[in-house]
Amino acid sequence: MGGTRRVAVFLVVCIFTQSRGRGQSLEPEPLGRRPQAVETKKALQKMETRFLLLPDGHGQGCEIGPHRPGSLQECGFNSSRPLVLIIHGWSVDGVLESWVHRLVAALRTQPVNVGLADWLALAHHHYAVAVRNARLVGQEVAATLRWLEESVHLSPSSVHLIGYSLGAHVAGFAGSYVGGRHKIGRITGLDAAGPLFEGMSPRERLSLDDAAFVDAIHTFTREHMGLSVGIKQPIAHYDFYPNGGRFQPGCHFLELYKHLAQHGLNAIPQTIKCAHERAVHLFIDSLLHEDAQSTGYQCSGMGSFSQGLCLDCRKGRCNSLGYHARKPLRAKSKSLFLLTRAQAPFRVYHYQFKIQFINQTEKPEEPTFTLSLLGTKEDMQQVPVTLGKGITSNQTYSFLVTLELDVGELVLVKLRWERGAVWTSVWNTVQAMVPWGGDTRSSSSGLSLALGTIRVKAGETQQRMTFCSENKDDLLHPAQEKTFVRCEVNSKTLKRKIS
Repeated sequence: MGGTRRVAVFLVVCIFTQSRGRGQSLEPEPLGRRPQAVETKKALQKMETRFLLLPDGHGQGCEIGPHRPGSLQECGFNSSRPLVLIIHGWSVDGVLESWVHRLVAALRTQPVNVGLADWLALAHHHYAVAVRNARLVGQEVAATLRWLEESVHLSPSSVHLIGYSLGAHVAGFAGSYVGGRHKIGRITGLDAAGPLFEGMSPRERLSLDDAAFVDAIHTFTREHMGLSVGIKQPIAHYDFYPNGGRFQPGCHFLELYKHLAQHGLNAIPQTIKCAHERAVHLFIDSLLHEDAQSTGYQCSGMGSFSQGLCLDCRKGRCNSLGYHARKPLRAKSKSLFLLTRAQAPFRVYHYQFKIQFINQTEKPEEPTFTLSLLGTKEDMQQVPVTLGKGITSNQTYSFLVTLELDVGELVLVKLRWERGAVWTSVWNTVQAMVPWGGDTRSSSSGLSLALGTIRVKAGETQQRMTFCSENKDDLLHPAQEKTFVRCEVNSKTLKRKIS
């Protein structure tokens, strides 16, 4: 069994064990909506959720609430600033996870009040019980927000709820209970929980109706035993799917040794929840690296995205992932895709490459190429490229290339045809059977390709570039390299930039 499969199965088994160990059912019970006034009164009478203001990322926090008169002043609440309220998820051990303190510290770089909805008393139960409790916690969050509005005139539109896993749906319930003319300003769902929520109606989970702006980051949607840890379906105005959303780089069980050095005895649980928690760290990264924001692009799926077909930012088709995401112009769900690095800073630069092949290959395998790129700032060597299919005559192939460095404006591209070991053993047979256009150089030196232009689009800058062969008479052979330069008339300007 593969490492990623073991991770997912372990988490799913935990959910089943916790929920069914004492006869609990994983089937959701009917969750009707009671009148808002009744729920508010009930929530205020007996709060089981603690609401803490957090002045920094390490303190215990200062509790606020209607049952503590004067607590807002004592805790230093600034009514002129927005409120960002963190809502944790289901708890296995009844202890706050370390990411909470990291997120608090990152949020303190912004001019906001930072708070935490501590519902550990209700989250530290069998999963199915915690799911039922999530609605009660949502009522208590909504009641507290109404109290803030009445006490210090904090408008719901100045509130940003950030919910992780099951906490994302708590935030959704809170938004639906606030209701009225003034919705909560924003809800961010960080890999919202999948079990008991996947496929449910918008009323029974986080949805784009719960706030003026809802964004979600999906990082662990790989399905096993009919369940996925994180919800897969779109639930927001902007649904981000980093690396396709199914799993995340750096989270494979083979990374356990690296995690041992970083987390010690906690390495195994950290490895198990790595992909699920990655959504949190992507959000934190957006706060700590404001000059390196990750961009997501609207796309129908990872298949099209991997071909580079979706790097279009017109009409709101792209957005920044994380804290600085822009509000939607229309109340419509959009699914955005992007690739990331395995560790912070996570941002990579996306490029679409389109290469025109004039002739075709007759071969037993798909050709593999590498790109070397020269930019005005940096250069990248030996970037691997796989077309995913055989080459046919007079076709243009599109594929996605990502770079971890900002190379600046591309000036020169080198394309190398990597000749695998299989070519050495089969070429003599192919050469004897297939005529390659009668070109003596081609037939004497092996397989060859005639290429047209290379067109490039940079996702982050939306710049389009066209590259032409430096020597148009040259053919590309296995284990050889061909150089392409900018076709534009103003290429002299580019040369000045790198000189």
